[in-house]
Amino acid sequence: MELRTIYEDNDVLVIDKPAGIVVFNENQSAAKSLIDLLMEKYPLLKNTGNMPRYGVVHRLDKDTSGILLVAKNNSALSFLQSQFKERQAEKKYLALVIGSVENDTSTIKTLIGRSPKDGMKQIVFSPGEPGSQGKREAITDYKVLERLKGFTLLEVAPKTGRKHQIRCHLAHIHHPIAGDKMYGFKSQPCPKELARHFLHASYLKIQMPNKEIKEFNTGLPKDLEQVINNLKKHDN
Repeated sequence: MELRTIYEDNDVLVIDKPAGIVVFNENQSAAKSLIDLLMEKYPLLKNTGNMPRYGVVHRLDKDTSGILLVAKNNSALSFLQSQFKERQAEKKYLALVIGSVENDTSTIKTLIGRSPKDGMKQIVFSPGEPGSQGKREAITDYKVLERLKGFTLLEVAPKTGRKHQIRCHLAHIHHPIAGDKMYGFKSQPCPKELARHFLHASYLKIQMPNKEIKEFNTGLPKDLEQVINNLKKHDN
């Protein structure tokens, strides 16, 4: 698999991650991860961070595409991760959700934690409810970009970095992401050509180790662009 590099310098790689590949393997999977592929080209990555994630600064889910930041050395890794931890990195995603979202802009603010019924899944908790102790705050801003027949295209900006945060939050407001088998509702509509969940990391603004502020953009990949084009045809 060929990986597209958006940006590279002595400290940092910015990759346009394709859908369908895990960023790093947390078990003994035989399938190559994105970091496996990168280490074939950049063998010194094995000296950055700890296995299995090595220089990966933040993660994207297997079926999420878009901008992924990889550090080439430990000082860059520490510098970049601290910005995510301190909520200084600005991230935006494009998400197609089920139904017509009522508010043009809004913020979702909850606690999020692992589901007691399914360890792979995150769920929303309200402060004070049973099981909410120790759960972490999650904040997601969104704005409507376009309303299409039966769906809404959103720009989503997570302010925190919880696992599955965007997918969990959008399902919580009853607008799950199209094609999301884990967080979607039973019998929810899905564009027939959509083979994965419609979530794409489209924008990142962050300070680089050389103190320069950088902005990165990547448009929708062809599979998701085709979904939007087909929905617009049906609208007309």
